Amino acid sequence: MNYRNVNDLSRLITRHAGQIPIDVDLVVGIPRSGMLVASLVSLKLNLPLTDLYSFLRNDDIKRGDTRQYKHAQLIKPLEARKILLVDDSIASGKSMARAAAQVNELFHGSVCTLVAFAERHNTQAVDMYLELVEQPRVFEWNIMHHHYISHACVDIDGVLCVDPVPPDADDGPNYQQLLANASPLFIPSIKASRLVTTRFERYRSDTEAWLQRHGVEYDSLHMFPDVPEDQRRQPGAKIRFKARIYREDPHCVLFIESEETHASGIMQLADKPVFCIENNEMYVPGASFGAFKAQAMRKSRSFVRKCSERLASLWTGRSSIG
Repeated sequence: MNYRNVNDLSRLITRHAGQIPIDVDLVVGIPRSGMLVASLVSLKLNLPLTDLYSFLRNDDIKRGDTRQYKHAQLIKPLEARKILLVDDSIASGKSMARAAAQVNELFHGSVCTLVAFAERHNTQAVDMYLELVEQPRVFEWNIMHHHYISHACVDIDGVLCVDPVPPDADDGPNYQQLLANASPLFIPSIKASRLVTTRFERYRSDTEAWLQRHGVEYDSLHMFPDVPEDQRRQPGAKIRFKARIYREDPHCVLFIESEETHASGIMQLADKPVFCIENNEMYVPGASFGAFKAQAMRKSRSFVRKCSERLASLWTGRSSIG
């Protein structure tokens, strides 16, 4: 499974910014996902930005007042000479073709089409793409609403709702109150295959009531057996429980997990992909570099920071001696 997050997208735009035609004077994003890419392009290149439907209505271009904008004299979108029409990805090509046709009916200037992610078979359908990413693929910004959810195991605490924290997570009256009033987080718009949680089985009715109240659809709900707390707290018990449910269902192709350490463990035990909400990373069997990319980058940044601090300290000491 090929996965890209917002950090990947931002780095790609920076890397390819020089390839965007210099005479573009307006960026037009195709809602909704295309607006993410269009916004980053607009911010990095300091270009005016609008969405497709505002463009078609010829609504005034909105701007903030904290910077000097390139092409600040442009007020109406249809007054632009060349626009960059942007979407996040291309599959069948129908969305981009439909958007371009709508634009060309009203606009007499030049149109350059761009997507962040294309496939080998459809690169000719756009003027520019930033990276080839073949199917199956999923992005950080659509994963909770992707059709994969219908073939996924989904964690509850830290994914669907705010994770219980001490002193509320004490398996007592305070905990029951939290279950009833937990704030929703990322509610999928597609029916999930399995919800898998390490809440005790005795809280099933409280959990089901919360899920119904917040419109969460699912086929089955798997909860941790009512064993003594010390057994649940055994090292790896929660990970083994989640991994077993995931591994034993051949139709489940993805697990959405809240915690980084659990995500890695579930992936290794189930030998299937796991997406982690905590760090927006996809853990994929056999792709150790991709799975631990975020951790490596954090360590690299920490090393650079420590070296810089050490050099600064040495320089300060030398200066004071002088």
